[in-house]
Amino acid sequence: MSDPSAVQRPVLAASIAVFRDGKVLLAQRGKAPGLGLYSLPGGRIEPGETMREGALRELLEEVGLEAEILAFIDHVEHIERADDGVIRAHAVVAAFVGVWRGGEAILTDEASDVLWVDPLEPGDLPMTRGLPAILARAAHLVAGALP
Repeated sequence: MSDPSAVQRPVLAASIAVFRDGKVLLAQRGKAPGLGLYSLPGGRIEPGETMREGALRELLEEVGLEAEILAFIDHVEHIERADDGVIRAHAVVAAFVGVWRGGEAILTDEASDVLWVDPLEPGDLPMTRGLPAILARAAHLVAGALP
């Protein structure tokens, strides 16, 4: 018999590294999975929504910002297992990079803190796995895209 709390299939999600004045926005997760960790704003893709549309919608809902997407960074796979090996969470996240176009970062139930940080030196914040590499790629893409 299978565990009813086990994940049945991966969730498709999108996130965005938003740059403003050389800094990138990080949001501290206010909900599980990853409660308390800093990450890029983002979340689940809704039916009928493109990954880009989902990233921009989640950015607005989660932290109150508007942005223009410049490029796709990479996909990130987040898999959480319980001690007994049962998969508790599995998300495939399409990570994008963009530039700020409006709004000021706000706190919500999904973002308990927000920080603008140097993408190449984000400090010793508790972060989601692989975030420093995503930030470095995002900084490289922004540097090549902006005059």
